[in-house]
Amino acid sequence: MIAIDNILVSDEVVQEHFVCDLQKCKGGCCVDGDAGAPLAAEEMEKLNQVFDTVEPYLTAEGKKTIQQTGRYQYDKFFGWVTPTISNGMCVYGYKDATGVVKCSIEQAYNDKKIDWKKPIYCHLFPIKIALSENGKYEYVNYEPRGTLCAPACKLGASLKVPVYIFLKEPLIRKFGVSFYDILEATAKHINKDQM
Repeated sequence: MIAIDNILVSDEVVQEHFVCDLQKCKGGCCVDGDAGAPLAAEEMEKLNQVFDTVEPYLTAEGKKTIQQTGRYQYDKFFGWVTPTISNGMCVYGYKDATGVVKCSIEQAYNDKKIDWKKPIYCHLFPIKIALSENGKYEYVNYEPRGTLCAPACKLGASLKVPVYIFLKEPLIRKFGVSFYDILEATAKHINKDQM
């Protein structure tokens, strides 16, 4: 465990390897799961702000589901989440020409129409963040999905890309540059000792 202020990072984040292999997994993390993507309170407000710009990117099924359930919904286990289409793909997902599920929010961002990439939970995957019971600590855990993420683990290992490097952008987005710099220095020290 790596402690940076009140953030506790599991060793796997710096020791394991991961690089998304979308042609193999087909963006399954946007489909597979017990609920949609968790949303922080400020992200629900952000979603409301960008929704009109994102809406043209949505599938017909996504639009219909949002009309029925809203732009987000409350799940008793996960809190506020994005809705899913028939308990499957996220309403903000769509399939590209190769059958890979992609994010409408991210596509609007890539097209420079909005300044918000996507929910941080999605951006950080397969890292998951959890608060301690007393709310004082944040746990940063590496939790890839077994079969679904096996190609990404294999590709990451072959390219020798640690999880924290693959997820540098969202880690900085969530915790800041100073946090990432400390994590990177710690990772280099740990990995040097294990060589």
